[in-house]
Amino acid sequence: MQVNHPPALAPLPPTDGRQRAVLGQLSDMDLRLLQVFKSVVECGGLAAAELELNIATSTISRHLKDLETRLGLVLCRRGRAGFALTPEGRRVYEETLRLLDAVQAFRRGVDDIHARLGGPLALAVFDQTASNPAARIHAAIADFTRQAPGVHLELHVGSIQAIERGVLEGRFQVGIIPAHRSASSLLYTPLFDETMLLYCGAGHPLFGADRDALAALDWDALRRYPFAGLGYHSPNMELSHQAQLTRSATGFDQEAIATLILSGCFLGFLPDHYAEAFVRAGRMQAVRPTLFRYTCSFVGLLRRSPAPTRAAQLLQRCLVQAHAMAQEQEQGRVAGDFSCAAANGAAE
Repeated sequence: MQVNHPPALAPLPPTDGRQRAVLGQLSDMDLRLLQVFKSVVECGGLAAAELELNIATSTISRHLKDLETRLGLVLCRRGRAGFALTPEGRRVYEETLRLLDAVQAFRRGVDDIHARLGGPLALAVFDQTASNPAARIHAAIADFTRQAPGVHLELHVGSIQAIERGVLEGRFQVGIIPAHRSASSLLYTPLFDETMLLYCGAGHPLFGADRDALAALDWDALRRYPFAGLGYHSPNMELSHQAQLTRSATGFDQEAIATLILSGCFLGFLPDHYAEAFVRAGRMQAVRPTLFRYTCSFVGLLRRSPAPTRAAQLLQRCLVQAHAMAQEQEQGRVAGDFSCAAANGAAE
């Protein structure tokens, strides 16, 4: 007797209602789709990413749909209500950053094996360094570009903590920050200094005060005035704690501190080269600069492990050489001025 067996049952779909991911091995196309997704997230939507990616919004939308199909996940909501990541999309974005960083690190490693200087290299610098005459970052970049024309240099600006974390995680290959404390996992190289002075804005009680009133100011008297300081560990924060200044407002970069000072409500420290334009315009005034001042020493950062790439080491050497040359020139100029003054004194 012939027995008819029932047909085999199809496997049950996932119980959470999501499509099972079909992503197996990563391909170049998958990396391209993830790059598109990353750009859309960082631009805040499809239309905003159109210029960044140089492709039409409809194409971007198709790429996102393809990626969602590959992953079996809904990554974002997009439509008239705007762009928003789903919880799964947020996780995928974080994993995308890690993956793309690892791919770039792999490419840099292969370039090192071949003794090539190519690919991207990310340099991160602290806020408002371009106007510092002691900072020769631009000269170092010029020297580096001549020696490594095949490297695509990416320049970022960030806070001390963001730069340190970025170097440690490999997102930045070289960093430049004010020295404040050292970490055993980072290599520090002295580069240049910056003078910080205390400022008040027009409308502040100390703005335009007579010399006698300003001369009577000391650190104890300064505590009577509201102070605006940086909101993260830095020489600025260390000094304000040591002096027990009355922190009444917080900024997270020099631009924020300058804006608070310009309100006329707060005192705050700024780099003298950055504040100079506000002083010339009559909008700020240094408060007893011979007393209320401190020096920030800037350092270059490299990660100890894994070992920095040849390109990162070259950029660090260019930074050291550019600043050493500037210091030698300054010392020569000062010595020359002293010699001229001595000669003029002897002649008289």
